[in-house]
Amino acid sequence: MSESQANASSKVLSRVEQRGIEPVPADQRNGSPGQLFWVWFAANISILGIPLGATVIALGLNIWQAILATAIGAFGSFAIVGVVSIAGRRGGAPSLTLSRAVFGVRGNVGPTLVALLSRLGWETVNTMTGASALLSLCVICFGVSGGYKDIPLLTLACVLIFVLLTAVISVAGHSFILTVQKWATWIFGALTLLVAIYLVTTVDWGTLLAGEPGSVSAFIIAVGTIASGTGIGWVNSGADMARYQKTSVKSGSLILTAAAGAGIPLVIVIGVGSILTAGGSGLASAADPVAAVRDALPVWVSVPYLIAAFAGLLMSNNLSVYSAGLTTITLGVRIPRVYAVVLDVVITTTGAMYFMLGSDGFYGPFVTFISLLAVPLTAWAGVFLVDMIVRRRYDADALLDLNSTSRYWYSHGMNIPAMASWLVALVVGFLFVTARVSDEVVWFSGPLADTVIGENGLAWLVSLLLGGALYALLGLRGISAEDKIEAVAEADAETK
Repeated sequence: MSESQANASSKVLSRVEQRGIEPVPADQRNGSPGQLFWVWFAANISILGIPLGATVIALGLNIWQAILATAIGAFGSFAIVGVVSIAGRRGGAPSLTLSRAVFGVRGNVGPTLVALLSRLGWETVNTMTGASALLSLCVICFGVSGGYKDIPLLTLACVLIFVLLTAVISVAGHSFILTVQKWATWIFGALTLLVAIYLVTTVDWGTLLAGEPGSVSAFIIAVGTIASGTGIGWVNSGADMARYQKTSVKSGSLILTAAAGAGIPLVIVIGVGSILTAGGSGLASAADPVAAVRDALPVWVSVPYLIAAFAGLLMSNNLSVYSAGLTTITLGVRIPRVYAVVLDVVITTTGAMYFMLGSDGFYGPFVTFISLLAVPLTAWAGVFLVDMIVRRRYDADALLDLNSTSRYWYSHGMNIPAMASWLVALVVGFLFVTARVSDEVVWFSGPLADTVIGENGLAWLVSLLLGGALYALLGLRGISAEDKIEAVAEADAETK
């Protein structure tokens, strides 16, 4: 390739990312941990933290317990995301593409499908809530009144505005996302901080501080709820942005930037939800948390917060859609990344319109949704993270080879120890889960849901630990031998 062709290619890549799931060559990785800090910070300035704050107060915690539980759950769960990012630095590929090395070319379909469903679900919720924030702004600024179904055309317009902006950013790709997320952090983070300062200076701290502390059990449930509602939902996307990190970046830096980048805004936003709920806003029982926040704040505060909320949801959504596009390709849909993004946006737009115009309720299904998906996601994470302990390298060609000639074909396309560990951890985890939408509506309840683990919301932790432990027993020797063989082969190649 001539120098002029290379420059032209570079300009195209800077405008719209052309790369799909193929690993990024080491000489093209120039990212730094600081870039990921802005990515995770902007993605978590989201109004979805408000109902999580309402949840921990509704469990009976006082405000200090709520903030501590939020800090532990948010920082801790995103530390796991940071650990998964290490694999992206090592292999230069998205998380679920690297997962082919763990589960096999065919075996990886199961975890990839779960990851895609997770991303689509979160994006549907993001789109609904983003459109709701925009509708709330219309209520304040233009005097529009009515619910979603009362003003269907305006609701539809708000949905389309949100998804159009999401598509533009996600289609542009990695480089553009880095720039947008950094500026969004400064601008909309400042607006969120404005609301937090208002609450601190106007709330009745005498009433808040007089709140009786909740039980240890309630505190543990709160930590688990925060973890499953924040970092756990992102755990299989950790490597998607980190694949552009320099190979010299230290692992500790990746973990720290993910934990701090997401943890700081989450403590602020979820803390806002906790303060509003503890102050008697009725947020815990609100069917629409966006409208509840709007009604709980004066206009001059609610307007900047709704703007920040819309932008925060947009920043979260564009990152999720970008990741979902890569996951769609990994699943085997052979289309360019740009088309995968468009397909993803069409699906989530349809879902958002259905739930806003054809269904009722938000809060109950939202909490149930994140609780259910936490189990298979953490089961995958347990297996994947244990694999990382031994596996130091990924075969770039084998990651893209879907045929029986692939190094990661294993037995009939599946790594049996990894698949067995994931499935067992998933099934056992669901034994402790109660899928409760409301007091009257329960989707299902596992036979062990009334045990200490089930009642404390720790099913996701059981899946994480069990999946990792089983794979450590069944699969590590094979990885170690494989790694040694490759190391010898590389040494021989260098000698020749």
